[in-house]
Amino acid sequence: MSITQERKEALVKEHGRAEGDTGSPEVQVAILTERIRNLTEHFKGHAKDNHSRRGLLMMVNKRRSLLDYLRHSDGPRYTDLIAKLGLRK
Repeated sequence: MSITQERKEALVKEHGRAEGDTGSPEVQVAILTERIRNLTEHFKGHAKDNHSRRGLLMMVNKRRSLLDYLRHSDGPRYTDLIAKLGLRK
C-alpha cells in the first residue's frame, strides 16, 4: 500500500524544484497521488477495509488542501502540476 523508496526518489526528482526538494507542494502532491492510486487498487480486492479507507480520505483531503494552497499562491504551477499528474480541474 505504501510506495517504495526508489519510486519516492523518482517522484522527488521529477517534480522537485531543486536537488533533494521534498517539501514543495508539487512533490508532496505527487507522493500523495501515488499513495492514493495504490490504495484505490487495494480497495478493489478489499472492499470492507474501512480502516484503510479512513487513511485514504485523510490523504485525499491533505492533497486537496495542498492543491488549494498552490492554486492561490501560484496559478501556473498549479495548472502544470494537475496536467502532469492527470488530476481533473
